[in-house]
Amino acid sequence: IGLVRFNVYVCNTLMRLYSVCGSIDAVQKLFGECPHRDLVSWTTLIQAFTKAGLYRKAVGAFMEMCDLKLRVDGRTLVVVLSAFSNLGDLNLGRKVHAYIHHYIDVNADVFVGNALLDMYLKCDDSNSAYKVFDEMPVRNVVTWNAMISGLAYQGRYKEALDMFRRMQRTGPKPDEVTLVGVLNSCANLGVLELGKWVHAYMRRNHILADKFVGNALLDMYAKCGRIDEAFRVFESMKRRDVYSYTAMIVGLALHGEANWAFQVFSRMLREGVEPNEVTFLGLLMACSHSGLVSDGKKYFFDMLNTYKLRPQAEHYGCMIDLLGRAGLVKEAEEIIHSMEIRPDAFAWGALLGACRIHGNVNLGESVMQKLMNLDPGEDGNYILMTNLYSSAHRWKDALKLRKKMKSKKMRKTPGCSLIEVDGVVHEFRKGDKSHPKNRVIYSVLEGIACHLKSYGTVEHSTFSW
Repeated sequence: IGLVRFNVYVCNTLMRLYSVCGSIDAVQKLFGECPHRDLVSWTTLIQAFTKAGLYRKAVGAFMEMCDLKLRVDGRTLVVVLSAFSNLGDLNLGRKVHAYIHHYIDVNADVFVGNALLDMYLKCDDSNSAYKVFDEMPVRNVVTWNAMISGLAYQGRYKEALDMFRRMQRTGPKPDEVTLVGVLNSCANLGVLELGKWVHAYMRRNHILADKFVGNALLDMYAKCGRIDEAFRVFESMKRRDVYSYTAMIVGLALHGEANWAFQVFSRMLREGVEPNEVTFLGLLMACSHSGLVSDGKKYFFDMLNTYKLRPQAEHYGCMIDLLGRAGLVKEAEEIIHSMEIRPDAFAWGALLGACRIHGNVNLGESVMQKLMNLDPGEDGNYILMTNLYSSAHRWKDALKLRKKMKSKKMRKTPGCSLIEVDGVVHEFRKGDKSHPKNRVIYSVLEGIACHLKSYGTVEHSTFSW
């Protein structure tokens, strides 16, 4: 082995072997002992750090390599940009981009361009991502997938779908990764028609509804209100994993189908699929929506003791909401005080909601104080507490809280409605007149209001210009 270290090729190959085997310490030791290191040696070290999730060390190795005046190639930059993406460090990412412009023609390397796109989108800088995308003379399917998935990752679902339509006009043929990004966007926007088109596209191109794309299709139907279609996809899947079962359970929970969700969970266990934290979150949601306190307690207990899964804030929040809705406010309060993690705004907010339902003003005031310390800018908590005071006829306290909101320039977050017409999603907010057919829409609404008024349903029109 001692002689091997003097052969840089053998040394690099051995480093890659250790990296694949997950032995990062051995990679570092061999790198440190190798007297001759080339670009491949440094790239292998950086890749090993990135694979092991040691992104800071990967960045440090890259900086050290730059200090040695080693000229990096495209492969090294792809690995380095992956580390920056996972760190979410935009400033460092921009420095690497500047380095690329100085030393490498990014337009000649589609892989580096794709890595830059991924880095900018994961660092929430979509403007830079669009700029890189538009300047790329050559784009492959990975390029388009990076944009669609990255925009969906940022929650910019409409933009993701716009990018997909652009891909259909000028880009390559979509693959399964493309479809997953599109289906996720459809699911979050409730765009059923486009989701159904994707399903039809899968059938035409003989793409099986399995693995990631099958789970995304299932999730899309469930979130778009077609739980029957979601179950058909679920039943047609040849291989169902924990994500398939979990998506089905969560979908059923959202539709108030608690018993059906429990049956799917039982089937999951019979088929030997191990549940995860999200599976139990779905079960607790099902219990909460249906008011099944004993079932909720059972699943929470099983999660802790049978499956050794540590509850997160969302699990505690569901239990607090379940108990609170059932009138067991004292038990809900006890759960907060027994939490193994620090209660967050989600948990305290669930308890405040229970206080609002059952008119427990004293506890509500105590909870509100906690929420003001945790999240002083959340308008929903102030509105809940104001409603609690009003229901108890404590008008002065309600007015005082409203004045406090006004002094802090807090405004209630306006509601948002989405509707899909001919594959296009239209978004409306309270008081929003930005829609291009705004006048026509308000005219129709005025007409509806007049008809309702003539039947004695509405005393006066609430639609104004």
